[in-house]
Amino acid sequence: MNTTLIQAAALIVPLIIAIVFHEVAHGLVARALGDTTAQDARRLTLNPLRHVDPVGTVILPGMLALAHAPVFGWAKPVPVNQWRLRNPRFGMMAVAAAGPATNLLLGAAGAAVLGLLLRVHPAADRGIGVAGFIGLNLINFIAINVFLALFNLLPIPPFDGSHIVEGVLPPRLARGYARLRRFGFALVFLLLIVLPMFVPGFSVIARWVEPPVEWLFGHYLRLAAAIAGFPVSS
Repeated sequence: MNTTLIQAAALIVPLIIAIVFHEVAHGLVARALGDTTAQDARRLTLNPLRHVDPVGTVILPGMLALAHAPVFGWAKPVPVNQWRLRNPRFGMMAVAAAGPATNLLLGAAGAAVLGLLLRVHPAADRGIGVAGFIGLNLINFIAINVFLALFNLLPIPPFDGSHIVEGVLPPRLARGYARLRRFGFALVFLLLIVLPMFVPGFSVIARWVEPPVEWLFGHYLRLAAAIAGFPVSS
């Protein structure tokens, strides 16, 4: 039980930090590009209570985990008014990209801190003692940020990747693609939950998300090892 609680605690804190910074990044870039909607709604804060969605952040991920299904969820989206941006088409692409980009930067920062910790406590990645608990948090922090970044780049409405795709499509195609947004959550459930249950071998996450996540996570761990002074395999 104690081990389970420790593992849960080492997941919750990194997850909250990753989600909060992801959402705030959207709002900060929107403000820089002319839209103050998030600022007016007092959402440019690191207070997690302003970003947690009871269903999307707590209930749904918990139910999916218990059902051994792919776990995903969402925070309260930071409000962005596309038409208040100085360049709505480019602006929405930049706002959407800000969240995943922030998570990738956080992952790199987590790898750097992990490397410094391992330099002082070489066994900190084994989960033993206080240093081990901090090391476990940092490893989870890297993994969560990498997964959150790449998962959100899927071109499925309402994920960030869909806004990027919409921005690069020709205007006529972009308008048609944007109409899918009203069916966004239905598409997410269909593609990520329903089809994998009924179509053997069909998994968007296993095929298109996990391979780049594992590749990038491995590079971040090698960065940590290099900073710690450990031998780094190619």
